Amino acid sequence: MLMQQLFTGLSIGGMYALMAVGYSLIYSLLNFTNFAHSIAVTAGAYTGFYMLSKVSPKLSIAVIAAILIGGVVSSIIELTSYNPLLNKGAKRIYLLIAGLGLSTIGQNIIIISIGGRFKAFPNASAMKLINVGGITMGSVDIIMIIVSVIALIFVELLMQKTKIGLAIRGAAFDLDVTSLMGVNVSQLILFVFMLAGSLAGLSGFFLGMKYTAYPALGDMTLKAFIASVLGGLGSIPGAVLGATVLGIMETLISAYISSSMRDIFSFAIMVFVLIIKPNGFMGKNVEDKA
Repeated sequence: MLMQQLFTGLSIGGMYALMAVGYSLIYSLLNFTNFAHSIAVTAGAYTGFYMLSKVSPKLSIAVIAAILIGGVVSSIIELTSYNPLLNKGAKRIYLLIAGLGLSTIGQNIIIISIGGRFKAFPNASAMKLINVGGITMGSVDIIMIIVSVIALIFVELLMQKTKIGLAIRGAAFDLDVTSLMGVNVSQLILFVFMLAGSLAGLSGFFLGMKYTAYPALGDMTLKAFIASVLGGLGSIPGAVLGATVLGIMETLISAYISSSMRDIFSFAIMVFVLIIKPNGFMGKNVEDKA
């Protein structure tokens, strides 16, 4: 029973990690929390649902579509909302406020255009149960773990082994200096939003497969935000660590105490960590930011 819960926790933690890494990437560059991140998650879920039900039953095609749509949605948000604010020299707190507004707008657009009903994914094969060594695991949980690990390794290799990864790391240290070195900062920011949105779309697809697609699915990015805070805002390894810890702890709380205590616990541990270690598990000392 315990091993089964740990396995489920890892799968949920993997999805939190994909979203949390997106938060950390954007925060590391622009020093604000992108609460419009939720729109890309919901877009990924609905894209997956419609691809599987209307276009093709192949999981791979639906996953790729969800990744692309998540990236496109996030890019549009950056170009139409954040970029104009940044060009006007807006304070970071105004970007945060804009993100909150965009998140609400996105959710309501989905309700108006698609409806508020829950949409269960038609790919029943992904919902099969598998017994390994006496541990019953959902095939979707196995896929979630594998996909999240592959995606996170890809991001790490991108950051460490490519020129654009070097530029992102340099910009995270000092955006102005990076600009003076000839890097097109606007394009770099757009790329980071696209990457973060693609990860969000991927996580949205699998969260939709596990829980169904619905307009408020993107609210699960709040858990990813908690994971980012636990690990240290702006730290990618910290985001992964925080997401893994949170996913496992939430699953154990739901299984052995009460599912109604899960969210209380999540926010309580965030406040506790902020009190004893404001920069999170792996965060560095930074100035106050939005």
